[in-house]
Amino acid sequence: MPAALPRIATIVLAQRDNLAFEEAIATLPATPDFCVLAEGKAFECTITNSVTHEDISEALQASGIEADIGIFTSHNRRKKLLICDMDSTLIGQECIDELADFAGVKDRVSEITERAMRGELDFEDALTERVSLLKGLDLSVLQRCYTDRITINPGAKTLCQTMKAHGAKTVIVSGGFTFFTERVAKACGFEAHQANVLLAGSHTLLGTVQMPILGREAKLTAMQRNSQDIGGPDQAVAIGDGANDLAMIQAAGLGIAYHAKPVVAAQAHCAITCTDLRTALYYQGFSEDEFVDAG
Repeated sequence: MPAALPRIATIVLAQRDNLAFEEAIATLPATPDFCVLAEGKAFECTITNSVTHEDISEALQASGIEADIGIFTSHNRRKKLLICDMDSTLIGQECIDELADFAGVKDRVSEITERAMRGELDFEDALTERVSLLKGLDLSVLQRCYTDRITINPGAKTLCQTMKAHGAKTVIVSGGFTFFTERVAKACGFEAHQANVLLAGSHTLLGTVQMPILGREAKLTAMQRNSQDIGGPDQAVAIGDGANDLAMIQAAGLGIAYHAKPVVAAQAHCAITCTDLRTALYYQGFSEDEFVDAG
């Protein structure tokens, strides 16, 4: 039988802190060999098969160190496809909730959004209901919403630009709306985007979306299609936060739950909970000096 591949633990501190960094290295049940990915911020080390994520987490917590942790094998770390959700992943908002605020129905829509992202509601039905509440909203509100409300999450541009610089495809696949994915893709540098299309009259939204609705299975299909010519889903890193991201996260070679709902965090390969999207690069073994600093 071939020898088991080495297991690598990647640790990314919530705050850059040289003292905590040294304490973290000394605390871990690992071999003496380690690689610094970012001074005072991120490192990785080889661990034995008996060491678990919980072991590392407990050791760090006992020293008061907050960090994100991923455990990987040394095989095929750097992926050839970056495929990301948009709302609450690449951006800090849910676009439909912000549009609902302009329409005066944010509380009602936000409640449905939250339940859908937790996996408690059928995504397609939930989207149809929420969009219906936007009927009559003036089209000018879409640009106002993007300009005034939408913020790109920390590390999103660097993640995209760094992977592009190392030859990866970059794709946004969102259960949100093309009006926003087009602009977020341009702002971050993603090469392609896919989302739902809001239907409109000459001046206002009709309260409907173009069919079929892009949901959980469509995201998985998008990942499979975009990875066909590069070796399949094992070559993809998929990142998202909601239940509709779970199928592509589970099927990807590297599936990351980003500040995610519990149902997603429990089933992803690893999570980002206290750091930002640059951690998806550290998880692939990139060092900070390889990053394309794009903000």
